Amino acid sequence: MIYDMCKFFFDGVGFFCYFCSMVDLNEEIVVADTLADTAAMQARGYVTHALCRGGECVFRLGPKEHRLCEGDCMIVPQQSLQVHHVEASGDFRVEVVYVSSAFVALSTPRSNYGMRGHLALFENPVMHLTEEQEAVCALNFDYLRRRLALPHHHFHRDAMMNAVQCMIIVFFDFHAELYGEREVTTQQGVLMQRFLGLLDAGEFRRRRDVGYYAERLCVTPKYLSEVCQRVSGESALYWITRYTALDISRQLRRRDVTIEEVADLYGFSSMSYFARYVQKNLGVAPSDLRG
Repeated sequence: MIYDMCKFFFDGVGFFCYFCSMVDLNEEIVVADTLADTAAMQARGYVTHALCRGGECVFRLGPKEHRLCEGDCMIVPQQSLQVHHVEASGDFRVEVVYVSSAFVALSTPRSNYGMRGHLALFENPVMHLTEEQEAVCALNFDYLRRRLALPHHHFHRDAMMNAVQCMIIVFFDFHAELYGEREVTTQQGVLMQRFLGLLDAGEFRRRRDVGYYAERLCVTPKYLSEVCQRVSGESALYWITRYTALDISRQLRRRDVTIEEVADLYGFSSMSYFARYVQKNLGVAPSDLRG
């Protein structure tokens, strides 16, 4: 069905632009045909999405080696362990979509699966796809590139958010199918899951200080932050902020609540403070998310 919709939309377009070098749209979405810049893009706060179209490459994410082969896809979170020591075969071909963390937050669907999946991605950034899954992934990349080639569309930003959201949902589905929601069995992993459990319950709406969560979990703030960094590649504060920003973006899209009511829901002391928080973590003003 997705294929039919995309085919219907683009059969009428008289051109197709394939991006064989880096192209950006207000630096929110960047496409490339190489992994050479991945570490630099991670450092700038981009999430990496890649689909191997031929050959293979070996790379390291922190101390662990991974292999990306034809038909595989890969997701590497921003600011986690950086990709390094990339060695590709002569026939290696890859399509890469870098999306800024702020734009990912705006485009993420109403699911916290991405939070849980992040833990598994830290250990398994590469997903080995079936032929059918590979075709769906390629279709989504193609759709996103074609959308980028239509910058004068009156609702271009909304269309790009839709394209990125579709790509994210597809990756969620692949990841859930391949790995499921695996339980982490180490003591530190269990602590991380308990921490995310508090965030899943919505505690972040009123408490966003690491000390509060550390006290609830009977550990020190320093230890909680160290465990989060070791298990997920991100700090405890990152996860608190990530949950908060995604939830705020969802609430602001609702038409049945005002911006003031949303700010009050999260306990912000003033509208100016709320506006600064949204701008810093989502890259836009609260009013920009009202549709």
